[in-house]
Amino acid sequence: MSQKEHWVGTWTTTPAMVNGAAFNNQTIRMYARVSIGGDKVRIRLSNAYGAKPLTVGAVHLGMGERGGGIAANSDRKVTFAGTEGTTIAAGAHVVSDPVSLELRPLADVAVSVYLPGDVPADAGVTGRYARQTHYLSSSGDFTGAASMPVARVLDQWFFLSAIEVVGSPETGGLVAFGDSLTDANLSTLDAHCRYPDRLARRLVERRAGRPMGVMNQGLGGNRILHDLSGDSGLRRFDRDVLAQPGVTHVIVHLGLNDIFNWNTKPEEEVTPDQMIAGLKQLALRARTRDFRVYGGTLVPFENQAFRRSTVKPEREKTRQAVNEWIRESGGAFDGVIDFDKAVRDPSHPARILQEYDSGDHLHPSDAGYNKMGDTVDLSLFEETH
Repeated sequence: MSQKEHWVGTWTTTPAMVNGAAFNNQTIRMYARVSIGGDKVRIRLSNAYGAKPLTVGAVHLGMGERGGGIAANSDRKVTFAGTEGTTIAAGAHVVSDPVSLELRPLADVAVSVYLPGDVPADAGVTGRYARQTHYLSSSGDFTGAASMPVARVLDQWFFLSAIEVVGSPETGGLVAFGDSLTDANLSTLDAHCRYPDRLARRLVERRAGRPMGVMNQGLGGNRILHDLSGDSGLRRFDRDVLAQPGVTHVIVHLGLNDIFNWNTKPEEEVTPDQMIAGLKQLALRARTRDFRVYGGTLVPFENQAFRRSTVKPEREKTRQAVNEWIRESGGAFDGVIDFDKAVRDPSHPARILQEYDSGDHLHPSDAGYNKMGDTVDLSLFEETH
């Protein structure tokens, strides 16, 4: 790699705890749709929530094919410091050696991970729901097999947290940092309707402009201030944003779960000022790395049915107050992505427009998520500090 080239994330998912998952002498084959392409590729595996070291027997990657397959002549063995397999310390991650593979933009990459030992549920399994179909083998190492015997279909990422490529000097990287609306909860399985997916397609399809890797660090249930699903936004920001390679821009769309206080703990009821203080911290920390950082307004949730007991009139006032600050933040953010305006009902701004509503009046439909991705002004990514 020349001094002018650099590593950039082309795909990520946020590590979190997976309850009830267990493995024993099995291969997990997962599929990730990347954003930008390249000819040198490496991956990250995470044991962030492991209670003990994780032994990985073998890893392969290749171009994915439907039904659990790998395209002919694309299989590559992945090594770690020159060794097949690795052991990941509890709470840590590992970065692989680079492999040569002609990876097209928006391609589907198959990553196969063999776990030779017993990984019980109480070992602490790291993963994330995927909204994509993955496969678990019967007993054995099938990482290099073009097709493998399938014991079970999965819909979670397990241990895989990033795919990275070598980019040209002008290549930038965007992290979409958020909650289930960034991770596209309730969207159609295998449809790639997350708003960062739509944004990645738009960036690739445009005729001019700098190449931009898109890294989705959405985590369902995530909050700015308090832990719930994984670490809070303030706790995970360094790992999920600042530590990603090649980042130049960040979109922060976080706060609805703070407002709802799903756990109904009195000490976790938040005020607009507390949420704004947290968002200011995220913006400040992004700017310490000279990243450009954009605030995403919070979408409507009137009559949300995800958990009706959390619906209270004062919570809409909190959303409006936070959105007003995001729009007029006085320089805390470099710009605003007005997701609220994009998906709300113009005749009733407290609720999501019906065609953009998944049915629970909180999470967007496939059309709604794609609308969010269409709302982002691509010229923002030509700007740097």
